[in-house]
Amino acid sequence: MAKKKAVRKTTTEAGASPAASQNSTRQQAPAEERYAEELAFLRAVDDGPRPAGWLLSPERVVDFLCGTNGESIRAPSSSNLSAGLPKSMKLEPKFVGPRSLVERCVVTLAGERGLLLVGQPGTAKSMLGELLSAAISGTSALTIQGTAGASEDHFKYGWNYAMLLDKGPRPEALVPSPVFTGMRQGALVRIEEITRCLPEVQDSLISLLSERRLMIPELSGAEGSLFAAPGFNLIATANLRDRGVSEMSAALKRRFNFETVLPIADPEQEVQLVGTRARAVLHESGLTGDVDQRLLEILVTTFRDLRDGQTGEGWAVERPAAVMSTAEAVTVAAAITRQGAFFTAQKDPVSLIPGYLLGVVFKDNVDDRDRLLAYWDGPVRRRGEQDPLWKRMYELRDILEDAELEI
Repeated sequence: MAKKKAVRKTTTEAGASPAASQNSTRQQAPAEERYAEELAFLRAVDDGPRPAGWLLSPERVVDFLCGTNGESIRAPSSSNLSAGLPKSMKLEPKFVGPRSLVERCVVTLAGERGLLLVGQPGTAKSMLGELLSAAISGTSALTIQGTAGASEDHFKYGWNYAMLLDKGPRPEALVPSPVFTGMRQGALVRIEEITRCLPEVQDSLISLLSERRLMIPELSGAEGSLFAAPGFNLIATANLRDRGVSEMSAALKRRFNFETVLPIADPEQEVQLVGTRARAVLHESGLTGDVDQRLLEILVTTFRDLRDGQTGEGWAVERPAAVMSTAEAVTVAAAITRQGAFFTAQKDPVSLIPGYLLGVVFKDNVDDRDRLLAYWDGPVRRRGEQDPLWKRMYELRDILEDAELEI
């Protein structure tokens, strides 16, 4: 099947949407901008009960993330639709996972506990948090990246020291953290990789989640306390296979509801998702064109085999130390398609898979090449006896064997 040639376009071409022009200077727009029309439509037609401080009802939040299963949401005649909004809309799923998981997340955020999303790297925990924040609060910008260097100032507040020395402690000298801003505005705040923060920094969240109140001892009177506005809550993420992490205290764990985000169970859904996300990545970088379907199927199958330790036929596979996640598959699919666009003489995207697989598995352990070679000598060779495409894959074994690697 011939691959369509990718063509570079600019957002000044006829037919470019305002959103495209707005985002032409950025590599990736946040979820609240990418899905601005859907969110505006849902807010206009949503007549369900909303928790205080929420922009959408829980039911519409779940529809936004999980889609409407091909059915259209129609605007009631009484809806106050803005100019340009359609009168009906079908919502496609943005998060591939059980609807029940998303419903539990939404219910948690409507209550008085934080939400902690745990799972293997690359299972879309961050994307789930971003989509929830965009739908519920209208912004996903209130985010803290957890690191070993994070301090309590990142979770609470800091000071403009020049103003502090000049005029002393006063509200205008305070530098708010995303948590401080979220409490004041009544918005969701995301904390990525919370277990990478030191335990004493993590525990600074305990009183915030319990009392919904932030004390500012440097200020007196009413200014010495910040009470969380309705709608405030925390969404944190943690990777199960992460290294260099700090165990959460029992007290902090009790203030979060844990939800595990698992890899995609359905192979066809994963193929569809990888294709959709790879096309979106290419579009955001200014390239149009499709991703070869053969490439998607063989790439996702390879990633699933190596991730699960077993093929669909039941053959055992030795797992590499590297994380063979859906997110990595998206990156590889986009990179191979981008290479075909930039180097037009490259007509066989499948021939590029071994080289890019090396880039994935050798992030952790050089011994993973031996595991890849064993996979080639087992499932790839067996499938090649029946399928010409897998035979072509097996013929590329020398790329793996000849690679010289250092970590």
